[in-house]
Amino acid sequence: PLNLRIKHSNPMPKQNFVVRAAWTRRSRGEVARKPNRKSWKQRTDMYMRPFLLNIFFSKRFFNAKVMHRATSKVISVATTNAKDLRHTLPSLTDDNACRVMGKLIAERSKEADVYVLAYEPRKDERIEGKLGIVVDTIKENGIIFVD
Repeated sequence: PLNLRIKHSNPMPKQNFVVRAAWTRRSRGEVARKPNRKSWKQRTDMYMRPFLLNIFFSKRFFNAKVMHRATSKVISVATTNAKDLRHTLPSLTDDNACRVMGKLIAERSKEADVYVLAYEPRKDERIEGKLGIVVDTIKENGIIFVD
């Protein structure tokens, strides 16, 4: 067999040149971002901080639950409106009820092997008052809060 090597001559000499493409929407800097695209933090946050504490306060009772963000499964629930608490607590909306609910959430989360929670306050919401009592009680019972 003959070894034939064919050399292809490159018609363009090696030079540094830039090809200027026609104007497109993507070639402009301010329009390059897709308007509906979520940021990296928005896309990865549910996996970096998977367990979210959700607390609801009404005039008659309090409700707290720990949810897994990615699957939306409820890990633990505590409410002052439950049968066992409704008849034992003197008031369903005072500070003592907040402490009991925080302790229950912490215990039930530990039973489900959840030791780290995240809490995202709503717009114009501060972690103080009854909400602060619930969060502090959960922290005192061994649950770590991640920002």
